[in-house]
Amino acid sequence: MAKPKQAKQRCSWCGEDPLYVRYHDTEWGIPQHDDQALFEMLILEGFQAGLSWITILRKRENFRKAFKNFNAKRIAAFTPADVKRLMKDEGIIRNRLKIEAAIQNAKSYLAVKKEFGSFDKYLWQFTGQRTLRDPRGMNATRIRATSPESDAMSKDLKRRGFKFVGSTICYAHMQATGMIDDHFEGCFRYVTRRK
Repeated sequence: MAKPKQAKQRCSWCGEDPLYVRYHDTEWGIPQHDDQALFEMLILEGFQAGLSWITILRKRENFRKAFKNFNAKRIAAFTPADVKRLMKDEGIIRNRLKIEAAIQNAKSYLAVKKEFGSFDKYLWQFTGQRTLRDPRGMNATRIRATSPESDAMSKDLKRRGFKFVGSTICYAHMQATGMIDDHFEGCFRYVTRRK
């Protein structure tokens, strides 16, 4: 008789929502080095401020459509008419400050790419071009919202004209893009990342 298949252990924050589980299993905490994907996550993390991440995940495809698949050159060229259009788009978060920040961030992103050659090279400098892990491990009772690295990233992004990039947003971005590995102890991603 075959043994029943055991369910994978995951970080408790993703719950059982299939969209959240898929995001946890295939994206969150996996090192990302694609400039456009890193830019997309920075914009989405800014829109998430004050909301739950599942809200953003559920609207992600709408964001991609509204923001031209996160093509920074196209977003940087958005006009007041585009802001008006986006303010009427029920498929995204209709917050004028966040929409205008996304446009400004596209302009700042293009400047960073020009200076550093890639957004990847620029962002990953804050972790020494490697994935960081808290040596104490992470679990549901030991969760950080910022770090010295996210503080430094936030400060520098702001200096370069980026908006909605406080240290908490930067830390969430670092977690999402694998710059920081905060999978909980016992999570199958935590175990496999350390073999």
